[in-house]
Amino acid sequence: MTLQEAQEAVDQWINEVGIRYYNELTNTAILSEEVGEVASLMARIYGEQSFKTKEKEETAKSDLAGEMADVLFVLICLANQTGVDLSTALADNLRKKAIRDADRHANNKKLK
Repeated sequence: MTLQEAQEAVDQWINEVGIRYYNELTNTAILSEEVGEVASLMARIYGEQSFKTKEKEETAKSDLAGEMADVLFVLICLANQTGVDLSTALADNLRKKAIRDADRHANNKKLK
């Protein structure tokens, strides 16, 4: 699925199932909440924080995929609401990084 297709699919879902978009501020708060859930799982899977239960540890990686999808869904909602074409935005961002960071990372001794 392309980013454009994802934006269209989310818009269709919102209009058919979700009734309407939450307002932009509500969706921004929801995005923060979802990013926090990703951060929590990352701290437990890849960091030093321990899991609360053994059952949670066993399902953590599949939970992580679902939480990342939640982040993407809400981000797409915000893009749709604010008229951002994510395909164009990402392409522009990658071009900017290619110019700005052309030598930056290659010269970073910490990355070697």
